[in-house]
Amino acid sequence: MARQPPKKPMLVIVGATGTGKSQLAVELATRFNGEIINGDAMQMYDGLPIITNKITQEEQNQIPHHLLGFIALDGEPWRVGLFKSRASQIIREIRSRGRLPILVGGTHYYTQSLLIEESLVAEQTDEGQQAPIELTNKEIAEKFPILNEPTETILERLREVDPVMASRWHPNDRRKIQRSLEIFLQTGKRASDVYSEQKRKRDLAKNPADSEGTGDVAELDVENTSPLVFWVHAEPETLKTRLNNRVDKMMQAGLLAEVKSMDNFLDERKDLGQGVDSSRGIWISIGWKEFEPYLSAIKASIESKERLGELLALSIEKTKAATRQYAQRQTRWIRLKLINGLSNQNLLDRLYLLDGTDLSRWMEAVSNPALEVTAKFLAGHELCDPSSLSETARKLLTPQRSYDLSDRRDLWVRHECEVCHTVCTTEEQWQGHIKGRAHRRGLKKQHKNIARSRSPSMDTQGAAAQNGVPG
Repeated sequence: MARQPPKKPMLVIVGATGTGKSQLAVELATRFNGEIINGDAMQMYDGLPIITNKITQEEQNQIPHHLLGFIALDGEPWRVGLFKSRASQIIREIRSRGRLPILVGGTHYYTQSLLIEESLVAEQTDEGQQAPIELTNKEIAEKFPILNEPTETILERLREVDPVMASRWHPNDRRKIQRSLEIFLQTGKRASDVYSEQKRKRDLAKNPADSEGTGDVAELDVENTSPLVFWVHAEPETLKTRLNNRVDKMMQAGLLAEVKSMDNFLDERKDLGQGVDSSRGIWISIGWKEFEPYLSAIKASIESKERLGELLALSIEKTKAATRQYAQRQTRWIRLKLINGLSNQNLLDRLYLLDGTDLSRWMEAVSNPALEVTAKFLAGHELCDPSSLSETARKLLTPQRSYDLSDRRDLWVRHECEVCHTVCTTEEQWQGHIKGRAHRRGLKKQHKNIARSRSPSMDTQGAAAQNGVPG
């Protein structure tokens, strides 16, 4: 069935690191008069092209790239609300020039904020104007000092204002506890109520007849009403090898020099009395923190050349391992978060998996299908079934279960294991815990302790007492 060309089209490219997202974005932008918006948090930082794996000027092929390399090394990472606000403005500007916005990047919660209407704080006004720019982490901490308190203090306050969210999180999950309380402090609304309202709106979007006369569906219109999403995928084993080789190439290209420049930056700031929070921002990027032990050993000047060589080799291996793990997390996010989010908004038919496992078949398996689907999408023609592109697509594009507990109050349960002193916040976690080895070992140890408490001397004393004989 033919349909109208989308009024506000946008292409979105997701996938694990090393799968070729940037290459595909440039190919699509070249063909369809597009401009590219970076959605990778680390690539927003200035310099460090090797560590952040930035696309080179040559690779950009004269295509305009936005939100790339503009945050200072000591700058704060962008919060999701700030990214959504700035990226939305850029998308409007691109469209005003008659060009196609293409969002690409590996920070998938950035990407998802533009695809799925689930913003909690930074929303548009009724007039369609942008809301004020979201506060930075520092500004929020200054405005709400309680967010700097120990986690247990923050949790206790959250229990007072929003017991539903307080029971949802693990007592040690500071970030989520802090965020839930922050939502209440900034908006005056409980996070649990906000999530519930979002679910209600999504349900109304799925069943427009239920919203007759309410106007709720109109409220769900997001800035980017017509997204087309490409997931560039590669089989795990192939991707592991590719990522290992990429780290080796990074070392050959000067990764160690960039790492040392970052270390010098920290030393310079320290000499000036300007501390840098090395627990966030660019300082948690893969390829920096893994080399810290090696850099410390160099400064100490107490290790042999042989030991320094071992530490360097270990740093390289840690970088490879961290990169592989990051790729796994990115894929997991797509499968458990993005797919279900798109499904909730009836957009799953706009998600196309492109199998980039075999780079020798890039044109056949990735580039050409993406160009063909995009051409039909922009022309308003009927699109093929996403699962028809490959066997991998058929296997991976089926929604798993929704892991967004904000949508599933029936999953908000809390179990505390008195044996292991562990807290689980879903039934699935609890069943996994009680069936796990750690719990069984804990039970076995508990039974042994109980058995030891029943010593022979105690039994003798008990018998003597029963016979009236002093113990």
